[in-house]
Amino acid sequence: MISPILALAITLGFVMIGLAILLNVWRLFAGPTRGDRILALDTMVINSIALIVLFGINEGTTMYFESALLFAMVGFVGTVAYAKFLLRGDIVE
Repeated sequence: MISPILALAITLGFVMIGLAILLNVWRLFAGPTRGDRILALDTMVINSIALIVLFGINEGTTMYFESALLFAMVGFVGTVAYAKFLLRGDIVE
């Protein structure tokens, strides 16, 4: 059973993270440079991880933490690969 204060905090967390994801989407499409778009995509991955973890806390299960860990690894590798491609024009040397 979740206490009312924790339920309020989780609800506020969902709202704030949702707002942050919307702002990331805006930066992703309106970013003036490709670096801004990479940063927006990386931040969107981090906010999505926070959303998954918050959902896991809300459901009271640890199953979502493992998926958040996998999503973090995939997001990190994707961001590094895209940034390396922009800097050097090739991912594999």
